[in-house]
Amino acid sequence: MNGTRAVERLTVMAGDTQVASQVGLHLLGELADRSGLTSAYSVAVPWAGERAPTHDRGRLLAQLAVMLAGGGECVADLAALRDQHDLFGEVASAPTTWRAVHEIDDTVLDGLRAARAGARAKVWEATAAPQEVILDVDAALVEVHSENKEQAASSFKGGYGFHPMFCFADHSGEALAGMLRPGNATANSGADQLAVVDMAIDQLPERYRAGHRPGDDPGEVTHRIVVRADTAGAVSAFVHGLVARNIEFSVYARVNDQLASAIAAVAETAWRPAVNAEGEVRHAGEVAELDIELDGWPEGTRAICRREQPHPGAQLRLWDTDGWRHQVTLTNSTGDLLALELGQRRHARVENAIKALRDTGLDRMPFRSFAANAAWLELVLAGNDLLCWLRTGGLDGGELARAEPKALRYRLLHTAARIVRRARRVVLRLPAHWPWADTLARAYRRVALIGT
Repeated sequence: MNGTRAVERLTVMAGDTQVASQVGLHLLGELADRSGLTSAYSVAVPWAGERAPTHDRGRLLAQLAVMLAGGGECVADLAALRDQHDLFGEVASAPTTWRAVHEIDDTVLDGLRAARAGARAKVWEATAAPQEVILDVDAALVEVHSENKEQAASSFKGGYGFHPMFCFADHSGEALAGMLRPGNATANSGADQLAVVDMAIDQLPERYRAGHRPGDDPGEVTHRIVVRADTAGAVSAFVHGLVARNIEFSVYARVNDQLASAIAAVAETAWRPAVNAEGEVRHAGEVAELDIELDGWPEGTRAICRREQPHPGAQLRLWDTDGWRHQVTLTNSTGDLLALELGQRRHARVENAIKALRDTGLDRMPFRSFAANAAWLELVLAGNDLLCWLRTGGLDGGELARAEPKALRYRLLHTAARIVRRARRVVLRLPAHWPWADTLARAYRRVALIGT
């Protein structure tokens, strides 16, 4: 056939044994090993049978996390690693992996979480860890298409599945904690929100945890922690629980008559233009602090309101007046109201973090057992951590350090290389014309420094 072609003509032959694909996933496995995640997983999964299993359970679970980070969605996708023996060695079969996940009970699950926390401490020590930690709490609906999964239920949006609660570190996108819940669980459960925050605190290095347990002396705090949430976080039990942990809160309020009256009482001269991340005047929006004392809220709670003209097609709500849309932030943080309002607006980035989890296996709960799916969720979080640690610890800025999982896989993780054996060493020779070859080589060198 003649005409314009999109690709060059070539002949396809099978049989080359010196080319490996998915070499970027080997880097994620190296990151799991260097951070101590793999070895800690092995300790967390004891073997109590008569014979030790052929496949070390810690190694198996770490390979599952690598597979999920690489875009795999189910146990069968481990075949992508199994077919690359020179890179990944022995990889368990699907039935063995299936049994290993079902063996994880609550005690082992706690051990896996502790292993991830230990690995995080090593990675944060080797990278530019933040002085203060901003945590974002949010829930996400996970649709399933089977009625045979334990505790799957109808959701408030008419779907069916699970409704896990998450807590993310804003500076890196790390999913510090996730709690699998039935689909009919509420988004504004103060008990669940506090539980996932406590799980997230356990994931932080020791110096960040100081002073952030219920009843701790505020003088013990060495690192400030702020928890942000949307209107689902405007729950008395949740907010007071954060204050008891010496944690600052910033949540969107459900506007009521009291807040509506306070908004109407703001003088026109009190409204200040909102700012963007660079501190410059934003293209839209004005901010003012409301003169109000809210019953039932912690002492020192501030109400900061942003108003802006609705975008074309948007409808005004009952409490919106004079053609403005209003959104109120409740916080006990001190500082300039413009900076605080900007910080709460950044809570919207949690949607990107949840999207990254969906691209890393969250949307597939492959097991019937609720406990097995909870273990799967923990491995999803581990896979997401590996991607975040690669960005912060392996990529020295630039475009890929901000890339989403799909872009990172397409450009870096799924590349191929030639295997060269020299003096009993296996060497990966990357294509000379590949624009990311130097980036991957530098990432290997940077990851090698973690844990040393």
